[in-house]
Amino acid sequence: MQLEAFEGNKAETATMMPTLRAFMKAHQLDDITVVADAGMISAANKQAIESAGLSFILGEKIPTIPYLISQWHKDNPDSTPPDGLILTQRYPANAKTSYRRDQVVYYAYSADRARRSLRGIDEQIGKAEKAVAGTIPVKRNRFVSLKGADKSVNRELEAKARMLAGLKVYATNISSPTAEFVIGTYHNLWKIEQGFRMSKHDLAARPIYHRTRESIEAHLTIVFAALGRHADHRGPLGLVDQKVRHHRPPLPHHHHRGRRPHHHRRRPATRRPARSPDRDQRAALI
Repeated sequence: MQLEAFEGNKAETATMMPTLRAFMKAHQLDDITVVADAGMISAANKQAIESAGLSFILGEKIPTIPYLISQWHKDNPDSTPPDGLILTQRYPANAKTSYRRDQVVYYAYSADRARRSLRGIDEQIGKAEKAVAGTIPVKRNRFVSLKGADKSVNRELEAKARMLAGLKVYATNISSPTAEFVIGTYHNLWKIEQGFRMSKHDLAARPIYHRTRESIEAHLTIVFAALGRHADHRGPLGLVDQKVRHHRPPLPHHHHRGRRPHHHRRRPATRRPARSPDRDQRAALI
């Protein structure tokens, strides 16, 4: 486990390569496999990963209808892809792409994912039709086309969205990949997301009241050390003991004869001074 901290106004896509280089240098590694979703990968990031000669398993966006998907629908007109369908597209390196390794892209279809996507598409199309009819104001809706004062529903985009509903794209350049290994490895990202949620909420990584880099890094180091200890004791990051977290026993109360319990005593109304950021810094570092 290693921690890197960046300024809050720096995009996540700009922090990946510096973090990878620092990790490889600290652990003296020649190659690592980067597993990331589409939100973390920009075109520049992917090119930098390839230029560095690193392995990757990435989720990718689908800007256009891939040839394999279009061909499948041509071969199976008016049909819905079977649940679990996986189509494989290979991109071997050649003289023009000698800077990268051979790549494989998997297109995986999930009926459950398609059901959720189509429900969202139906809702957006319904709103788009009402906006075009003038019954509701035009808001941000990707299916509404505006040309001057004219409004219309973009049926071409609707058809594309329906054809891509339920598909997920996975790209890799590891040697001898299999669809089961690539997709299974990518889906393990939920454990990382679970760890992030735990660090933000249970371990109170945010908000950060510190002002100096040294204090900020000390605070984050304590949080991630606690996260590491939790992983050691609980096993995988995803296995969080909900019973222990939400059903802690109450603290015992000591009752004295002739005296009211502490929680029934009346206390004078006093205003506590507001805590300053410096005080929060000291408390977090103790």
